[in-house]
This record gives sequence, structure tokens and C-alpha cells, in this order.
Amino acid sequence: MRILVTGGAGFIGSNFVRRVLTDTYEGLEGAEVTVLDALTYSGNLANLAPVATSARYAFVHGDIRDAELLDHVLPGVDAIVHFAAESHVDRSVRDAAPFISTNVGGTQQLLDAAVRHQIERFVHVSTDEVYGSIETGSWREDHILEPNSPYAASKASSDLLARAWHRTHGLNISVTRCSNNYGTYHFPEKLIPLFVTNLLDGLPVPLYGDGENVRDWLHVDDHCRGIAMVLTRGAAGEIYNIGGGTELTNRQLTELLLEATSRDWSFVTQVEDRKGHDRRYSVDIGKISSTLGYQPQVDFTAGLADVVAWYRDNRAWWEPLKQRAGLV
Repeated sequence: MRILVTGGAGFIGSNFVRRVLTDTYEGLEGAEVTVLDALTYSGNLANLAPVATSARYAFVHGDIRDAELLDHVLPGVDAIVHFAAESHVDRSVRDAAPFISTNVGGTQQLLDAAVRHQIERFVHVSTDEVYGSIETGSWREDHILEPNSPYAASKASSDLLARAWHRTHGLNISVTRCSNNYGTYHFPEKLIPLFVTNLLDGLPVPLYGDGENVRDWLHVDDHCRGIAMVLTRGAAGEIYNIGGGTELTNRQLTELLLEATSRDWSFVTQVEDRKGHDRRYSVDIGKISSTLGYQPQVDFTAGLADVVAWYRDNRAWWEPLKQRAGLV
């Protein structure tokens, strides 16, 4: 199988690529991978260094909005796994334009190209943020979409495009919606890597509002394993939630990170809450569990400890990123 992975130099996409090229996933053994990535601020070829010498790996520097480039890359491709997206909520609040352009317009270009080149399989990677906020219970895949941030609205729009291209053009596409990811190689603007790297350096960390916003945490290894299951065995036109099963308030998570880095609450600065900040996310994974056999495998306590250790030991990876992004 030849797989095109868009956004494959980013946090989640690069994890998927590394796992595929080390034959981690049943049904994808021996697969060849071409990564298409624009290498914007969060795309990083260092994320792919562990597999860069693989004979089954190729990299193309380019943008999913470039139809001519897509026509050059797609011949011979069997499947697309579409990670490429602008994804940071705070950035979308400040300027929504790149999110609409890439997440909506870019996805449309990719879908059109997939139809032109008769791509056999397409997985569109989305987020639980398209559902909005839920006070109690958990979202099933048929829940109404009620996005509350420009980022979430752009992803909800791309989900609907995926549905439309399946229904209109018969594209064999599935959509995955994940909860909050954590893991290694995570760009240090997101909560866990920002807090860990700041605390390691003795810097304060910003806690939004009262800190009682709840998130379900999903290790990136579990997420990518779920995506591989959907790619190889998922049904056309279907949506699959992928969750980690560990719900924590941001305050509880902060406490764990303070403990892991031997810091105390004097390092925490409570800041004004984010505009449109969703109170709670929670996905029901009954569908992917019953149909594909998915269950999260990474224990959160062990996974978080591994992440803190990785950032402690890989300063050369994250220090330049924080400097370039103005996060120090």
C-alpha cells in the first residue's frame, strides 16, 4: 500500500508515520509513506528523523491548497490520511483566516484531487471540538455539531465536506474525531508541553479562568492506532470517536505537572479565560470499540511520566521551537 500522509511532519501525523514505517500496525506492514507538509511553524522534519532513511519514506514540501502539486503527488497513491490543519485554538481566536483557508479550502482541494485520481481510501482526521461543550455524558458520533471556536468551526466544516464528497462522489472516506492528545514531539504551545517546558525552566504557567475546564486525555500512540484501525477496517461514510478515557480538569492536570517537575502552585498564574472556552469534552468510544476492537492501552500516569522525561531529555528539540514561536 502507498499512503499519502498530509501534515505528516506535525505532532500526530509524524507519530503515525513513524509507527507505519516500523510496521506497528496490523494490515499496514510494508506500506510506503509519502509525507506532504507545508512546514509551517509547527511542522518539523526533526519529528521524522527516526525514519528519514527508510526506503519506504518520501517527503514532499508543499501545501494541500496547491491543486497542481496534488496532481503531481497523488498518482500511484492508494490511501490518504489527512492530518494537515491549523489546530491551535488561541491562534484561531486571534486570526481565523488561516484556519478557514487551510482546514476548509485545503480539505476541499484534497477531496477534489482524491476524486480525480480515484483514491481507494481516505481518512479525514478531526477533533471532538466540533461537538462543542457537554455538561454531562459523552458525545456519540451522531451528535449535532456545535463548534464554539473558529478552529472548531473550520474542522466541523471540513467534516461536512468529507461527508458530502462521500455522498456525492462515492469517495471511500471515514472521519475520526479524537479527544485531547498528549505525547512526545508535541509542539510547545499546547498545554502539556508548554507547562512542562516552562516548569522545567522555572518559568510560570498560565491557567485559564478557574481551571475547571474538563478534557479527556488520549495518548498519541493510542490515537494513531485507532486511525490505523479505521484506515484498514473502517466503513465508508462513517465517523469514529477516538478517546483516551482519562478526564481531568485543567487544575487537576496542572497539579500533576507541578508534581512531576517538582514545582509548586507559586509557578501558576491564573489568567483571563479564553473567549468561547468549552467547559467539558467527552467522547463515547462505543462504536470504534464494538466494530473495530479499539481500546486505549497507554496508562495515563505512565504516559505522562514518559512525556515529562522526554521533554527533560530532549531540550535541543523544543528550545529552538519555543524561541522561534516567541514562547520564552
